[in-house]
This record gives sequence, structure tokens and C-alpha cells, in this order.
Amino acid sequence: MRDTTKHQGLRNQLATVLQAKGITDEKVLMAVRKIPRHLFMDSSFEAHAYQDKAFPIAAEQTISQPYTVAFQTETLEVLPGDKVLEIGTGSGYQTAVLLEMNAEVYSIERQHELFKKTSLFLPKLGYKPKKLIFGDGYKGLADEAPFDKIIVTAGAPFVPKMLLGQLKIGGRMLIPVGKSTQIMTLFIRKSAKEFEKHELGNFRFVPMLEKKN
Repeated sequence: MRDTTKHQGLRNQLATVLQAKGITDEKVLMAVRKIPRHLFMDSSFEAHAYQDKAFPIAAEQTISQPYTVAFQTETLEVLPGDKVLEIGTGSGYQTAVLLEMNAEVYSIERQHELFKKTSLFLPKLGYKPKKLIFGDGYKGLADEAPFDKIIVTAGAPFVPKMLLGQLKIGGRMLIPVGKSTQIMTLFIRKSAKEFEKHELGNFRFVPMLEKKN
């Protein structure tokens, strides 16, 4: 696994692009500068790794556009030690960004091929989530709830009530809601039954699917 000064330079350029698009959280930008995104993709597509675009990976999934990863992470307002539930591990790149923010990450992936690959790959780079689980993201992880933050990295046709229920009071959940295109939606839990909702613009994600054994 090669990570060269050229790759580092490309990461610095990518961080500059993200700043120009409005990303201001320096910890997020530092994570972008540090994480070797090219290693999360097939080596034959290395030339695409530091462009600000999504790209196909295994199991008909994608590695999200860097701006989307940075935007979601910044909007979550991740603090060191936060207990974060990630729905959709995918390539593991977003997971790595959260770990660079010093969060405790619990991540769920429903595509078994990706789950196996990412479970082996992340530790090789020194990234160790608290738990990486093959399961149904719609159900969340009740045994480990409540969470300070929940991030959904796939397009959900509706907002799963089980996920909202696993959020701490004062916690933030970010989820793209919709079918062909999604509205990035932020929920802030104000009390046991009250949530503040903010819609933050249109994005495109692969669909969030239920686990089928």
C-alpha cells in the first residue's frame, strides 16, 4: 500500500477545493489531508481518488464525493469522544474521517462483500472502529444506544424511527431522505419526543437497503 508525497500533494489540493466550496472545520480538512483516499479504491482508478467526485466501488456501491463526506462530518459537529453510529460503512473512508475526529465509531454495513473487505482493510491503515457490524441499518444498534451522533451515508426513502430513538437528547442525526435524489436532513433531539428538523439541500446517494439474509 503506497502513499507518496505526490498523493499528499493531491490531498492538499483536494482540501483547498473543499475550502473553496465552504468547508471550514479545520479538523475535517486535516482528516482529508491525512487519509490516503486512493487506498480505499481499486488501484486502477487511482487517478480519480483526489477529484471531488463519487466513484464506484464493489457491490454496486460508491465511495462518496469528498465534499459530501466533509459536509456531513462538519454538519454533525463531531467532538472528541463522541459515540457515533454510522449507517453504511461502504469503503470505510467516512469511517476513517470520523476516527480522525477522535470519535468512537460504531458502523453498520448490509453488503456482505463490502463488510468483509472493509473489516480487514481499515485495521491495516490503523483505523479501529469500536464495532463494525454486518446488519440492517434501518434497525440501528439498540444494544449500544444512545448515540451522540448518527450519520447515514445512503439515501433513505423515509426516516427510520428506530434510528431517531437511538439518539441522545441533544444529539444530531444527519440523513439523506428521498429516492432518486435526496434532501440532506438534520435532526437535533430536543427532548424524549421532540426533534428539531433542518433541510440542507439536495444530494445523490446510493439507496439504503434493508438486510436480506
